[in-house]
Amino acid sequence: MLQAIGLTSTPRRGRRPAVEDLTFEARAGGVTALLGAPGSGKTTALRLMLGLERGRGVTYFRGRPLHRIAHPLREVGALLGDLPGHPARTARGQLRMLCAAAGVPVARADDLLDAVGLSGLHDQRLGTLSRGMDRRLALAAALLADPHTLVLDEPAADLSSSEARWLYGLLHTHAADGGTVLYTTDDAKQAARVADRVVTVDAGRLVADQDADDFARTRLRPRVAVRTPHAARLAAVVSREARATRRSVEVVAEQGNRLCVYGSDCAEVGEVAFRHGILLHRLAEETGDTGPQPPSPASPQAPDATADSLLAPLRAPLPEPLPAPLPEPGTGTASVARPEGDAGPRKPSRRRPSHRATRRHPTRATPLPAAPKPRRGPLRPLRYELRRLLGVPSTAFVLAGALVASVTIAVVLARVGRTPLPATLAAWPELLPLPPVALGAGLIGALSFGDEFRYPVLSTALGAAPRRLGLLLAKLAVTAGVALLLALTVAVADLEVLRVVYGGALIPVPANWPQLCASWAGLSVGCAWAGLLAAGVFRATAAGVAAVLSVPVLIAPLVQKTLVVPSARSVAGLSGRLRELAWPHWPAEVDRWLDGALRVAAQPVGAALVLSLTALFCTYLFAGVRRRVRW
Repeated sequence: MLQAIGLTSTPRRGRRPAVEDLTFEARAGGVTALLGAPGSGKTTALRLMLGLERGRGVTYFRGRPLHRIAHPLREVGALLGDLPGHPARTARGQLRMLCAAAGVPVARADDLLDAVGLSGLHDQRLGTLSRGMDRRLALAAALLADPHTLVLDEPAADLSSSEARWLYGLLHTHAADGGTVLYTTDDAKQAARVADRVVTVDAGRLVADQDADDFARTRLRPRVAVRTPHAARLAAVVSREARATRRSVEVVAEQGNRLCVYGSDCAEVGEVAFRHGILLHRLAEETGDTGPQPPSPASPQAPDATADSLLAPLRAPLPEPLPAPLPEPGTGTASVARPEGDAGPRKPSRRRPSHRATRRHPTRATPLPAAPKPRRGPLRPLRYELRRLLGVPSTAFVLAGALVASVTIAVVLARVGRTPLPATLAAWPELLPLPPVALGAGLIGALSFGDEFRYPVLSTALGAAPRRLGLLLAKLAVTAGVALLLALTVAVADLEVLRVVYGGALIPVPANWPQLCASWAGLSVGCAWAGLLAAGVFRATAAGVAAVLSVPVLIAPLVQKTLVVPSARSVAGLSGRLRELAWPHWPAEVDRWLDGALRVAAQPVGAALVLSLTALFCTYLFAGVRRRVRW
């Protein structure tokens, strides 16, 4: 069961809150529709329930708030709009990346793709999917960890009738297995037909909370809307003449001078008012939502005979969609119904079926395969980051571009012969602020966090927020590994190309090669981390690239001016003094590495990188703590 209590959004300056003191519940074993016109606060209410929007109130999922649930994805599956994801990522790659974030086996991705009817489109890019295919993939992402509760925002928007029937059949299958389903809609007739309970909201406030049968009987019947200054008199006259002629007519008095007459039409009501000299300000036929209160008869009447005939199509079970062949990949056609018998053997359901849902909707879709319990561990964010990095072609393009640019620049610099050998191997002429390897590593780091905010996949993956410390450590480790691999590959490639083009005699091995290798590795990793942290702080890839370029252009000159100032003290011999303070004595070889690291850090670019990384890391931690306190 889902219980929302006192949901109130944070209002903007000078405006009332989009959701105000909204309280309702969605019962297990049934489908609940949150009905309201566009702009009534339905989406904001869902975001408040999932903790994606700031505000007040609390939502209990089977008696527990979301932040106290050990495995949130096991409890709640969310579908808010279109599926967020990089357009160049494949459907299978998207689900496998989410499997790593949720801690479920990657085989679950293929099972769900088959279950939602996308078995032939595993390798299709997200940017080429049609509206129906995208909605199927988003539903598969919501069902990834086999959640008990589904929270869906306009799941059938812009879908064809067959797609909508398939979707609602799947929702009723989930509810019949004991799950809870809450979805939003602005179609009152569709809500009465599909849902078991209808919660109506208007301007962010609760209007009505009714069973679907009561909602359809009291608020979807054809009626005559009358506005007159003599409402009580007209109601009495219409009721008296209806009893005299033995007709089933029901008169409902609403707020002000408004009446709703059921079982009659405009001609009859107008003639009665004319015969008795009653002034009418409005007389119109309506069908739809009638307001917050169910109709109460102004006088005892017989039941309306036309209500059952109107409710008959609303109570009819949903038809089973016919299977259709899957389109060819890349055609961009509408998505298709799920073929029968393509999901393999099913595990027995662990939930108790809902007899009410079975009686109301006897025709349901095939049950989905059950998912194992999600695993928690330090490798989960690492697996996610690796799949995120390797799942898009931009990573390969950046690495290949850095390699080609480095080899080309190295050949040109060796041809001219004015650049020292270390700078030639690094492909770092004086005209460039950084070598191509450092720029490529910085771009990889900037994309690592920039894509998280441009394509916010983790915002709907509950419990896996982009600012988690475990995810930050995983990104730091992965980007450092990629930067070191790129630096090693480029150095070896430049050396071999120069040997092939100009001969090995022109490329002697420098005596200080360990220090040069450490500087090269530190520069690559430092630029990657600078781009990563800056993109995480400012939530943009461009900010990460700007932070990398600012190190040699802005910060390094300031550091160089500071270092050239004469000083009376020196840090020479620091490694020896650290040896005396340390309880376990390390080997003497470590002193050489410490002295080399200090010399690297004392260089203007190295010192600028250390200062930049320290400032960005502290800013990142401060922003994360501040966000946690405010939320």
